[in-house]
Amino acid sequence: MEIELDGFDAVVVSPGVPLNRHPIAGRAAAAGVPVIGDIELFAQARASLPAHRVVGITGTNGKSTTTALVFHLLETAGVPALMGGNIGLPIMGRDALPAGGVYVLELSSYQIDLTRTLDCDVAVLLNITPDHLDRYDGFAAYAASKARLFAMQTGGVAVIAVEDDETRVVAAGLATADAAELVEVRSSDVGDQSAWPALQGPHNAQNVAVAVAVVRALGVDKDAIARGLESYPGLPHRMERIATVDGVLYVNDSKATNPTSTAPALAAYSKVHWILGGMAKTRDLDAVADELGHVVAAYTIGDSAALYAGLLTERGIPVVNAGTLERALGAAREAARAGEVVLLSPACASFDQYRDYEARGDAFRDLVGAMQS
Repeated sequence: MEIELDGFDAVVVSPGVPLNRHPIAGRAAAAGVPVIGDIELFAQARASLPAHRVVGITGTNGKSTTTALVFHLLETAGVPALMGGNIGLPIMGRDALPAGGVYVLELSSYQIDLTRTLDCDVAVLLNITPDHLDRYDGFAAYAASKARLFAMQTGGVAVIAVEDDETRVVAAGLATADAAELVEVRSSDVGDQSAWPALQGPHNAQNVAVAVAVVRALGVDKDAIARGLESYPGLPHRMERIATVDGVLYVNDSKATNPTSTAPALAAYSKVHWILGGMAKTRDLDAVADELGHVVAAYTIGDSAALYAGLLTERGIPVVNAGTLERALGAAREAARAGEVVLLSPACASFDQYRDYEARGDAFRDLVGAMQS
């Protein structure tokens, strides 16, 4: 059955609806009806909410960690806050904050595409690398989607990590505009990370640099920031520190479902017993080549166990083709020495052996927990 759209105020769709292919986009355009998402509904409802501020965070990588970190730093400072958007519960399903609160929104390009009036008090761009090109007419269109977050600002602050060509282009455009105050940050702004257990590695240096700039713009003082960085617990399945057993740290990075997302985890530790494998998205490990010097030994699992065992053996890395996570963890526990790290960072999807990456990470957590009982 087809519904006539004439007279509708808007069509509200999930960000997962591919507007470049779904017929609703053409039919709505023909009827002159905007297609929007829940973030736009929130933007339209803002006038009825107690006085508040909004932080919008986008980028190809690091959005979830940075969003959660900003939220944690605000909570540490005693500022009422909620996080939502592309993380946690939908923002429209949450109770309104009291006056003075801050809504911290992780925003995918899909959500930005469905938003027309979200005027962020602090808008954030972490990085732009090729992604979701099945939804866009090339990389430039994807990058333009991210940049729209700043086009909707009428003031406030724009925080941009200027560490790739695309983010530098966005920052250069804002530098000549009068809308938002531009704050440029870099990973090199962050020094010693040793006091922040859940924020290790160069990718987290960028996340920290951005999050600190955001909360400073919101008036959080240095002492609260320092306490928050030290106490930040990390997100589940993203370089999640599970336990230290016999001096060996066990880290769950099950969310790393391709080699590119595994590379930062390998870079974060100097001596790694690496558990990897599953449903491979690529038949090479080129994205982690620069970090393989950190790998003491590898333990391969799942459908790609033989493939990746062969590739790593060719590079001179000791490998155990374990097949299952339980056998891989047992072999890694036997081999690892105090001061080393056993890291589950599969560089693969989970669906050959687990429902999703969360189930895989939960299994790892349970197995490590059993070591302590």
